[in-house]
Amino acid sequence: MRTAAKERKPPPPPTVRDSPWGPDRSGGLEVLQAPALARLDWVVHGFSTRPGGLSELNGLRVLNLGFTGWDLRERVIANRKKFFQAIAAGNMQVVTLEQLHSDLSYHVDRHRLRANTVPHGDAVFTRERGILLAIQTADCVPILFLDTQRRAVAAIHSGWRGTLARIAVKTLGRMRMEFGTHPEDVIVALGPGIGRCCYEVGPDVAREFHAQFPEASQWFDGPFDSLASGENDPNWLPWLTMRPPGHAPPSPRVKLDLCAANRATLVEAGVPTGQISASGLCTACRHDIFFSYRREQTTGRLMAVIGLR
Repeated sequence: MRTAAKERKPPPPPTVRDSPWGPDRSGGLEVLQAPALARLDWVVHGFSTRPGGLSELNGLRVLNLGFTGWDLRERVIANRKKFFQAIAAGNMQVVTLEQLHSDLSYHVDRHRLRANTVPHGDAVFTRERGILLAIQTADCVPILFLDTQRRAVAAIHSGWRGTLARIAVKTLGRMRMEFGTHPEDVIVALGPGIGRCCYEVGPDVAREFHAQFPEASQWFDGPFDSLASGENDPNWLPWLTMRPPGHAPPSPRVKLDLCAANRATLVEAGVPTGQISASGLCTACRHDIFFSYRREQTTGRLMAVIGLR
């Protein structure tokens, strides 16, 4: 008598400890660090995780680093202080952005710091020592740059709009204009963001990527080619159907790999493949250790930071 084969359970999503980066534990927090950056003692950097803070969300203590509507400002300030202590940032001056999902990058120097305003944009870069550049995410991909020769750094917030607008490549171009940065001298770290496994987008996004990138189909799972051309979208040519307005079935969905898209555009811009690393962690899969707006809606903010000692 043949016994039924046991159904295999899918493997659990990777944890922080499964990441090739591995966590650095300090002050009761787990901070992700890219090995290529961590071995340089003149660079401060880190990607925050969810546990270990003073804020309370859904009955649990979390390290929320963004001034969100549900949290108290004083708790966020205390969380930030705890995070900066964990990465040994000392008295570095922190620069944050009013993020817009744009392709705008901001050059920070001492003169602009004295203005004491919060810049608008989604990327910030500097050569000044003692400045800690910070961007916030809750699914979008955080990207850190280090120019090892001219000693310049950048922090970039890249969602699908920023990726489509090539914000990472444009920031690299700004650094080349301002500092003489060469792409072959740049180390890139792609932090935790929503993965290809979880990031569903509709035909409008597929069509925009199809129009901008010849290789875009490599970054999507699902019927990308037909969706981008409108063949499988019942709402693409509504006058060809007999359905009244509002009665068409939902459009098909595809899944987008933001990390792969950013990696590909940076390689095309001249950054060596071996100098680009990624955490390999999905914020939506692991919303127990990261914040995920797509999964939770009401959630906190992670922070990715980099600076020169």
